[in-house]
Amino acid sequence: MKVDYDKARLFSRILTMHFIEQRNQSDISKLLGLSTAKVNRIIRQARDEGYLEISIKTPYQSLFELEKALTDASGIPEALVSPTYSDDPDTVARTVGGAAADYLLQHLRDGDVLCISGGKQITEIVHALNPQRHYDVTVVPATGGVQGKHYTDVNHLAMELAERLGGRALQLHAPLFADSAAERNMLMDMRQTREVLDKARHADIALLGIGSIVPQDSSYFDLRSMSRADRDALIKEGATGDLFAHLFDVEGQLVGHQHNEKLVALTLAELRDIPLSVGVAASASKVNPIVGALRGRFFKTLISDEVTTKAVLKRLEKGA
Repeated sequence: MKVDYDKARLFSRILTMHFIEQRNQSDISKLLGLSTAKVNRIIRQARDEGYLEISIKTPYQSLFELEKALTDASGIPEALVSPTYSDDPDTVARTVGGAAADYLLQHLRDGDVLCISGGKQITEIVHALNPQRHYDVTVVPATGGVQGKHYTDVNHLAMELAERLGGRALQLHAPLFADSAAERNMLMDMRQTREVLDKARHADIALLGIGSIVPQDSSYFDLRSMSRADRDALIKEGATGDLFAHLFDVEGQLVGHQHNEKLVALTLAELRDIPLSVGVAASASKVNPIVGALRGRFFKTLISDEVTTKAVLKRLEKGA
């Protein structure tokens, strides 16, 4: 018999909060945005369907335990871990993209503003979306665009995402990387850029991929041309990942300031202020970037897969 993952996950979360964490039903209803009556009904239904005996029994319990371990170790409010069905990075990205698409639809409300990054992982999320109704939402780029990367470019993805949701999209007609800090400041002062980024700054939800610096064909180097010497200098400086193309190290500290200061994008401080910020990444090359992003507390929710999450937990527990 096929077990519904979302139902099992909700049952497990409520049962754990009530019976293990000793939270009352009123507290649970407030934390999950459900009515007290629904929480009570779910607990009764879970008991009737055999989820509750002496211990909590669901097919995905190991994943839920990983989520709890990750939030405890990192301090972020929420984590979602999907099963790992393959060691192929593209397959993993699609699986995690599907989980992130479902998560987005569960949290999206009419009237919301959603800001996004570009990138391959966001592309997988957009392609996995299958909404059952139209959402009256606005999708906004959180960064400038990248020439020659049409299908992973933030403006293209904003348009495609809005089309799939039945909403509308704004476009940011500026490059992600300016040639200099002075040019960046000029672009940021242009009215169209200023208005779009201000909309992104006040978004209800931010959805972003976590980029990597290693290996040499990493997502960050897809965004801009850079000599081998400059790449090596970044790695020597400790750069491990990027969010909105802002570089950071494994401790969550910003590095590569000579590159960051040329970005036409929201800052990571502004990202932290968005009510629901969701980082999405998986695969071995993303372990250190995820660790750095978690230590920097740049977002509130992480979505990844089982194998990547276990590796991230090991790094966090070692403190290195």
